[in-house]
Amino acid sequence: MHDAEMDPTAGDGSRRILDAAEELFADRGFDAVSMHAIAQAAGISKANIYHYFPNKDALYLAVLRSASENLRALLQEAINSHGSVRDILHHFANSHLQALLKRPRLVRLVWREILEKGAPRAKELAEQGFGELFGNLVGLIRSGQERGELRAEIDPAVAAILLIAGNVFFFQHRDTLRHYPEVSFVGDPEAYDRAMVELLLLGIAAPNPPS
Repeated sequence: MHDAEMDPTAGDGSRRILDAAEELFADRGFDAVSMHAIAQAAGISKANIYHYFPNKDALYLAVLRSASENLRALLQEAINSHGSVRDILHHFANSHLQALLKRPRLVRLVWREILEKGAPRAKELAEQGFGELFGNLVGLIRSGQERGELRAEIDPAVAAILLIAGNVFFFQHRDTLRHYPEVSFVGDPEAYDRAMVELLLLGIAAPNPPS
């Protein structure tokens, strides 16, 4: 069996379909997009879509799975390239934010579907790999605790949420933030991520506050 037959998301044709579906789902929402419209946007016949994906729901889930695989690869790259948990978190946070900024329509797709469909779509996101990504990030933070690099008493899941949420908030609100006083980092996402991760690692309280 060929690789393309084993993996419906392999190959140039399926990549064009996934890209077209991602853009249309993000702009219009899942329910408003037809397979015919996706075929037109991808420049292929409608019948050819069904060669790769049996129905629209399977195509939607493949779009989510592709996105989660990209993010998991970024985390694995960070783990492979850097020694300390501190360095890994810095590297992953920057890569994660850059990925959000490069694929804004995918972020719109995810948030549109969660807002419109609620719990069912949130469950699908977790099942298509985003839950695994989060679990891997929690595991990384826990390993830092076990190695004595991070405080043992913190909840690693809370730390992982704060890191991801910091990037998502920056992505969603950067156009507004640029008009706020004292905000100088909107044009430098890497500087923002460095400061955000350092704040997460060090906390905000002084080590020896005045009595």
